[in-house]
Amino acid sequence: MFLILYVNDILLASNDINMMRETKRFLFRHFDMKDLGEASYVLGLKIQRDRNKGILGLSQKAYIERILKRYSMEHCKPGNTPVAKGDKLSLNQCPKTELEKS
Repeated sequence: MFLILYVNDILLASNDINMMRETKRFLFRHFDMKDLGEASYVLGLKIQRDRNKGILGLSQKAYIERILKRYSMEHCKPGNTPVAKGDKLSLNQCPKTELEKS
């Protein structure tokens, strides 16, 4: 069971439906709250589920689009980054001399 709490919002996640129900009953007995059903967004993250495939995904697309709009960059062109998935970065890779920095 995961209970994620942010200010006055709670997100519950579990692979045991009975534990989820019991946790909700406990919380309802001790706190004034409402059950809003399955979460589709939390803290700017879109929650995507495919129960048939057992997949749970998180997306920050809406948050990124909001940030781009705030800084008038919504029409900028995407580009590749020079970092591949799994690359390890360390302080040893930082430029140390003025020549390396330039």
